[in-house]
Amino acid sequence: MTPVTMRRWIFLSCIHVRPRLFLLWVCAWLMGTFLAGRSFAEAEAPGRGAYATGQYRNLFAEAGHAQPAIQAKIAGAFQQLFHGDPATQAVYFSAGTNANGPLAYITDVKHNDVRTEGLSYGMMIAVQMNRPAEFNALWNWSKTYLYHDSPAHPSCGFFSWQARTNGAVMSEFVAPDGESYYVMALYFAANRWGGGKGIYNYAEQAGQLLHNLRHRAVIRGPMTMLRHGTNATFQVTAGPLFDEAHRMVLFSPSSERAAFTDPSYHLPAFYELWARWGPPADREFWLEAAAASRDFFPRAANPVTGLAPDYASFEGLPVTNGWNRGAGNFRYDAFRVAANWSVDWAWWGKAERERELSDTLQAFFAAQGIGRYGCQFTLDGQALENRHAQGLVAENAVASLAATQPRARDFVEALWNTPTPDGLERYYEGLLYLMALLHCSGEFRIWMPQ
Repeated sequence: MTPVTMRRWIFLSCIHVRPRLFLLWVCAWLMGTFLAGRSFAEAEAPGRGAYATGQYRNLFAEAGHAQPAIQAKIAGAFQQLFHGDPATQAVYFSAGTNANGPLAYITDVKHNDVRTEGLSYGMMIAVQMNRPAEFNALWNWSKTYLYHDSPAHPSCGFFSWQARTNGAVMSEFVAPDGESYYVMALYFAANRWGGGKGIYNYAEQAGQLLHNLRHRAVIRGPMTMLRHGTNATFQVTAGPLFDEAHRMVLFSPSSERAAFTDPSYHLPAFYELWARWGPPADREFWLEAAAASRDFFPRAANPVTGLAPDYASFEGLPVTNGWNRGAGNFRYDAFRVAANWSVDWAWWGKAERERELSDTLQAFFAAQGIGRYGCQFTLDGQALENRHAQGLVAENAVASLAATQPRARDFVEALWNTPTPDGLERYYEGLLYLMALLHCSGEFRIWMPQ
């Protein structure tokens, strides 16, 4: 219960019980106002990270690498993944034009589909690297093929998370990680480039989507998805992408599953910016969401290994179910959790526990062998898949932004020595790799309003 809700409850209780309690309500209101004001002032403080200082650590330079070599590594990875050999290297593909201009998508090569995860990651990479052409083409494709604008559709105001490369939708359901990255990339684009008209009015588009993340009306209706080669239709009730009571992002906003969260969807570093740049009426909510995620990370991560599950309850307990029985383990979604808490530390410096979590996680992987650890584990550290995944190498290097032990440099060096992903796994692993290069070089930045 928030301070505002508590004061309202006390007030109504006084009215319905006896007026003598009104004086008690006044005292409670005054004290609550004072305490809430103090805590809110603390919450909205700029912290002691890059947001406050404007300084971004360059972990590669700290490890002794020259800046020209760092820039060349980043540029080479971008060139390969966005404009390399389409058969073995690229994940970015041009897709013609429409009335809004060029179109392009990013494809999951292994599964031969397009996902809002990849599209929004690609937009974030593009704005960080000052590539408006690629940014606009990806956003145009997203809005053209995936956006729902029908007020009767349960995904209205959001995007289908999965489609064919020709734009044919495979699932009309929403994946909130994509929406979160869309919002942040659009705000950064507005701040860096200004923006234009229609879908390229980045600030307006970001604000509308951010409003929906919390306030989208609850809608009941049919949604379809491809299942076992045929379209299946579900009657679902769906609303916002955040759970109001817990201040946490949902895995899915629709009623086809009981509500739970995905630890890798928690992005407190972004929520702090939304509190400052988004609708003023939601400022307190997003600050509370950032605090909730910071409290959630230590509950979700195993205290011995630092590993988090793919899916978790709002209390941080692993979630498994019939359609994804392995989701209570550390799997591919969970690669991203340590990077999320570490970037939050680097940008805001508000939760010392994030440093402890990075130290714990890196100690576990170092003990497995820094050049040979696997990529899937039970939360207590039993190996489930022994492939040494480049995407996990990348995210473990980003964890060094928060880590305090000398071993952190070994994880940065491991990323430096890892080639840009190619072949069948190049979609997810390549995008994580390129974003990790930007984070570890200090080139993944908060683009402030001009």
